[in-house]
Amino acid sequence: MDSKLQRVALSDGRFIPALGLGTYAPDAVPKSEAGDATKIAIDIGYRHVDTACAYGNEKEVGQAIRSKIAEGAVKREDIFLTSKLWCTFFRPELVRKGLEESLKRLQLDYVDLYLMHYPFGMKPGEEIFPADEKGKVIVESVDICATWEVLEKCKDAGLVKSIGVSNFNRRQLEMILNKPGLKYKPVCNQVECHPYLNQRKLLDFCKSKDIVLVAYCALGSSRDPKWVEQSAPVLLEEPVLCSLAKKHKRSPALIALRYQLQRGVVVLAKSFIEKELKENIQVFDFQLSSEDMKALEGLDKNFRYAAADFGIGHPDYPFADEY
Repeated sequence: MDSKLQRVALSDGRFIPALGLGTYAPDAVPKSEAGDATKIAIDIGYRHVDTACAYGNEKEVGQAIRSKIAEGAVKREDIFLTSKLWCTFFRPELVRKGLEESLKRLQLDYVDLYLMHYPFGMKPGEEIFPADEKGKVIVESVDICATWEVLEKCKDAGLVKSIGVSNFNRRQLEMILNKPGLKYKPVCNQVECHPYLNQRKLLDFCKSKDIVLVAYCALGSSRDPKWVEQSAPVLLEEPVLCSLAKKHKRSPALIALRYQLQRGVVVLAKSFIEKELKENIQVFDFQLSSEDMKALEGLDKNFRYAAADFGIGHPDYPFADEY
């Protein structure tokens, strides 16, 4: 099956490929690996690549995309590229600067989708995580609706094709949806989502508002010790996933990815290993039964790998609400 045809409609009339390559990796992994993986992924048939200012790899990802365009392997319009506005650029006067810096690193004229990375700001400056003398991240309160208004202008200027959010809860989505004079609503909400955190209520809410849910950490997580408890359960070792993998003669990763697609969720699969990249794109080649889906739904334990501890205590910390 041609993976390029597997697309999900966005509320602004555009389409997002249902499977994307996630490029976040722990600091210990050389940034060049994200670029190498992007090239391999494009050769295999991936057309959706997800990066962010905070990942520190926009330069390498952009270079990989441009090299594939130069080779004639793809055209720019074949690639759906997502990047994200980091929290230190949330003040309205800094939003466009943040985007332009991303475009400069990517060496591209536009990104297909640009997201607010979290629903709260951080102290502006050179540091990704500005910290006080005790090492605590310095967060600040910013009117997310004012940030959103500048993103709308960036869309009108052609610097981004679609705009959305990441890590927003229902309340924060409603703040934007109910904003007086709203010009464009968020086309998507990119959140952690996997069988241990299936986001059922948030997914239903997003569907009711024609907002696409995009899943990160869909295969568990890269278990970066900086952010993830090392005692956290390993999703791909989950017995239910493993028994379904056996039943369908697929990998546990493919079962986890297929689960999301059948729920109408766009899914990001992060791997820099060619064999796994080839395997993950086979997600379109099989179907889970309703019994399989029910078994996977039953694994939910509201468990989060990426709890964004640096935002705890902020009034806009998104994960304090039920959903």
